[in-house]
Amino acid sequence: MDAIERFIPHLIELRKRLLHCALAFVIVLIPLIIFSSELYTLIAQPILKTLPQGAMLIATEVVTPFTAPIKLALFSSATLLIPYFLYQAWSFVKPGLYKKEKRAIMPILLMSTTLFYVGMAFAHFLVCPAALSFFSHVAPKGVTVMTDMTHYLDFVLVLYFAFGLSFQVPIITYLLIRVGITSVEGLKKQRPYIIVGAFVIGMILTPPDVVSQCLLAIPLLGLFESGLLLAKWLIPSKNKMIATT
Repeated sequence: MDAIERFIPHLIELRKRLLHCALAFVIVLIPLIIFSSELYTLIAQPILKTLPQGAMLIATEVVTPFTAPIKLALFSSATLLIPYFLYQAWSFVKPGLYKKEKRAIMPILLMSTTLFYVGMAFAHFLVCPAALSFFSHVAPKGVTVMTDMTHYLDFVLVLYFAFGLSFQVPIITYLLIRVGITSVEGLKKQRPYIIVGAFVIGMILTPPDVVSQCLLAIPLLGLFESGLLLAKWLIPSKNKMIATT
C-alpha cells in the first residue's frame, strides 16, 4: 500500500504535464486551422514551381480541400510544440536526476530539437524541389502531371519526418560512444556496413524513388561522420578506446 501511495504523486504530476501539452496543442492549433489554406499554399510551393505550365494540384474527393489543410494544421501544431513537449517531459523527470545528469541531458535535448528542425528545412528547401523536379521531367510525353493535394501532402510530410529523424544521427552516434556501447574506432571499422544501412534506411523512410533515397542516405553518412567528430572532441580519450565487440 505504501508503494502505491508513493506512486500516486507521480501519476498526478504526469497527468498535469499531459494536460499542459494538450492545452498548448489546442491553443496553437486554433490559429493554424484558421489559416490552414494559406499554410497549405506555403507547403505546396515546391511542387507548384516544378509543375508544367497549365498543370495544378487537384482534389479527387469532395472533402479533400477541407481535410488536407486540417491534416497539415494538426501536423504543424505538433511539430511547432516539440520544444514545449520536451520541456514538459524534462520537468517530469528532472527531480529524479543527479546534477551531472541534468547538465548532460539539457544540451542534448536542445541540439536534438535543433537538428530535427534543420532536417525538416533541408527536406523542404532542397529535397522536395529536387525530387519533384525529377518526377515532373520523367513523365512520359503526353502525360500532364496533376497531383492530388492529399497525396502530395502525404509525400512531403513523410519526407519532413524522415529527414527530421535522420538528422538525429550525430546525437545517436555520440550517445552510443558516450555510454560505452561502442567506440569511435569501432564505428570506423563498421563504416562499410553503415554506408549500406544508410541507403536501406533511405529506401524505407522515403517515398519509393531513387532521388529521395539518395538525398536522405548521403546526408545520413555526413551526419554519421559529424557524430564521430563530435565524440572525438567531447569525450575524453580514455572513454574512446572501449572494446568494439
